[in-house]
Amino acid sequence: MCVDTKFHSFKADIAMNTLTVEPLAPLLDRLFKEADAASSPAVAEWSREDRLRLMQSKTEYLDFYEKLKDLWLPVSRETGRLLYLLARTTVARNVVEFGTSFGISTLHLAAAVRDNGGGRVLTTEFEPSKVARARQHLAEGGLLDLVEVRAGDALRTLSSDLPDSIDLLVLDGAKSLYGDVLALVETRLRPGALIVADNADYSPEYLAHVRSPASGYLSIAFADDVELSMRLG
Repeated sequence: MCVDTKFHSFKADIAMNTLTVEPLAPLLDRLFKEADAASSPAVAEWSREDRLRLMQSKTEYLDFYEKLKDLWLPVSRETGRLLYLLARTTVARNVVEFGTSFGISTLHLAAAVRDNGGGRVLTTEFEPSKVARARQHLAEGGLLDLVEVRAGDALRTLSSDLPDSIDLLVLDGAKSLYGDVLALVETRLRPGALIVADNADYSPEYLAHVRSPASGYLSIAFADDVELSMRLG
């Protein structure tokens, strides 16, 4: 009987799932619980109107998110699994993420890249304390070797030295900058590349752009507050 070794190798690759085994699975469970328990005195002082204005400001975003440094602002558990699923399905090797925070979403992305056979996750975060914690969490999850965490404003950190071809872009930082960050990396997005924008409803200009027939994207609202877009060839 002839055994197709390539087929068996493919099945073994598909079966790999770093997300659901140690050390990552218990780490993620712990981090989500810590995120749920975190609080920030600054948030309680703002009215809903002030918070919305600051979230959509292109001039006050650094000050706004500095005041939120104690909040994790993570993706939901469902969105984290969605990121892993999309990265695996597209066999992503080069991923760019805007908004590392404490690294929960980054862990999902790096797990997918690991299970895809290797690659690079480039992520950026301007708050130094979050950068340090994210690197710590990535090391705990055994995934730091796959991730480059750039510290600083994404408008600078993503302005150079990007992968030649990007498979997946995740937008989860300052909502007012979604369009600007997309513009920085747009020429590197390969045809068929996916863009996942979390809480995209707070970025109406970005939504108008990716949903425009002339934009070069096919885009749909996905889940409760995620916009999923594909770069057309």
